[in-house]
Amino acid sequence: MTAPDSHVRAHRGTIFQEEGRILDHHDAGADQWILRISAPECAQAAEPGQFAHLQCAPRLPMRRPLSIQRVDREAGWVEFLYKVVGDGTRALSQQGKGDALSVLGPIGQPFRLHPERPKRLLLGGGVGIPPMIFLAHRLHLQGEAGQTHAILGSEVPFPFHARPSEILWRGLPDGAIATLPLLEDWGVACRLTSKAGLPGAFDGFVTDLGRAWLAGLAPEERDQVEIFACGPHPMLEACAGLAAEFDLPCQVSLEEFMACAVGGCAGCTVPVRTPDGVAMKRVCVDGPVFASGDVFPAPERA
Repeated sequence: MTAPDSHVRAHRGTIFQEEGRILDHHDAGADQWILRISAPECAQAAEPGQFAHLQCAPRLPMRRPLSIQRVDREAGWVEFLYKVVGDGTRALSQQGKGDALSVLGPIGQPFRLHPERPKRLLLGGGVGIPPMIFLAHRLHLQGEAGQTHAILGSEVPFPFHARPSEILWRGLPDGAIATLPLLEDWGVACRLTSKAGLPGAFDGFVTDLGRAWLAGLAPEERDQVEIFACGPHPMLEACAGLAAEFDLPCQVSLEEFMACAVGGCAGCTVPVRTPDGVAMKRVCVDGPVFASGDVFPAPERA
């Protein structure tokens, strides 16, 4: 017989705890770090949109949730991009190659791809960029990069060396030429945005550039688009508004403070619209990915 609360605990069988060992850890500028750690079980099971709860240092009991940027299932490593914002991530930045750190993951609901929407628009801001890189890589591996477009934004220098794009993207302003080389190497059209005057980046928000592209599509093309987004709350709210404006489905990956990150403490709950009304959902295991309209209801039209 199935236990009454088995649906609540089902996620626990898919989260692995393992002792990882740092393979590479380097400063990417502007307090941003890229960490690659050996964690074979996490790497094997991880899907785009999920995260891991990482030990920051042996002396610190509290972990930190970090979005997964890339995995290599054969080599057994997981990669993260994070920004130093407090004592925990600062302690993490001081760990070096060969150091052991406990990894708990993968955690959460991933992005879901829908074959009827083969054109994907990926919007990432700041530390919301990693899930977009993971999703872009998965689409590349599935042979679907050619219809994928990514717009990444930052108000500090990007944690990678940008270059002028070599992929034509119709409908964008002429000055928007900077791209993330990794994504273009996978065949994903990509552009960078910033209000900080970064070279080659579009002077605006990711939603501004997304709107320009969507507005230039024929209706039958636009009907094939689905939006995926991760970033700070105001950006996600704007992404939800963009999706509502063009009547498009949109999945957002929320960022929230977490204690346990496995659904036990309920400290990361947010109100989510469900068929039975608004309910409090845990970002860690009920999310972090939600339909944008369920967490950012569109204003009623007159």
